[in-house]
Amino acid sequence: MSTLAGRLIRWQARHGRHDLPWQQTRDPYRIWLSEVMLQQTQVATVIPYYERFLARFPDVKSLAGAHLDDVLALWSGLGYYSRARNLHAAARILVESWGGRFPRTREALASLPGVGRSTAGAIAVFAFGEREAILDGNVKRVLARHFAVRGYPGERRVGNRLWKLAESQVPEKDIERYTQALMDLGASVCTRARPACASCPLKGTCEARSQGKVEAYPRSRPRNPVPLKETAMLLLLREGEVLLEKRSPVGLWGGLWCLPEISPDADPRDYCRRRLGARLASAERLPLLRHGFTHFTLNITPVLCRVASASPCASEPGQVWLPVEEAGQAAVPAPVRKLLNSLRAV
Repeated sequence: MSTLAGRLIRWQARHGRHDLPWQQTRDPYRIWLSEVMLQQTQVATVIPYYERFLARFPDVKSLAGAHLDDVLALWSGLGYYSRARNLHAAARILVESWGGRFPRTREALASLPGVGRSTAGAIAVFAFGEREAILDGNVKRVLARHFAVRGYPGERRVGNRLWKLAESQVPEKDIERYTQALMDLGASVCTRARPACASCPLKGTCEARSQGKVEAYPRSRPRNPVPLKETAMLLLLREGEVLLEKRSPVGLWGGLWCLPEISPDADPRDYCRRRLGARLASAERLPLLRHGFTHFTLNITPVLCRVASASPCASEPGQVWLPVEEAGQAAVPAPVRKLLNSLRAV
């Protein structure tokens, strides 16, 4: 066992996290679910979603048999919705091709939709005790600092170097505690800002610390200007119901129900006349809602539209009228849910 691994294992036993809801289990389904939810999402945010998801879909067969809309509804607000779609697709593959059982090897696990090399390694470690390396964001930061690996981890050269280091440190035993130690250290001690180096079990051999440049490692993602996009969303009301539209399976909010969108400078009356054959009694622009994504910011102009009571109102495939009280519980993205919930006060 390497000196680094031994120190981490001892540190984790005394100072690491031991009470997370997906710990103390060998159930690959629960471990897989937690690892996917934790991709680019903080632990505190994940926990309530994880518990609600398990209550509804306690095993891979119940998830595979679910309607995608129900899966997306439970995921709503957690973001990165391709994760939910991939979970659902992978569950069906596991049931149809693997008899509802999870493969044990990293290579086979990585063949499932949405399961990359690091996630596959984590499942293999925590569910099956396999000796595999992981390399999530926390681990990248720990290794980059300890070995003073220069460059942005998203670059292939840097990523390959970090993978080689991760694989070289995997111990012969206590792989589960070692792996958890790496994640815990990055989350609580070797943090992105203001790392607690004095409390780190690796401080004596950390090359970045010896250089006095801890926060210089790893190099941040090259910053590009954040584009600003704009849209208008129509809150179309008719006799206590609101209109939702199903988005394309791919792209932003793929497969979710959303409010109809038009250009911010377009006339909502034209949309209603062309798409619904309906006449509006009123159209009121509401305060701007700004929503941030990883690569851009979206400015949403909500428009409260009331359909004239005597006006006929058709709907197309992929559209549905729902009671206002139910619409906010559908599979809708977070900003849409916020707008729908605001209708209760209208």
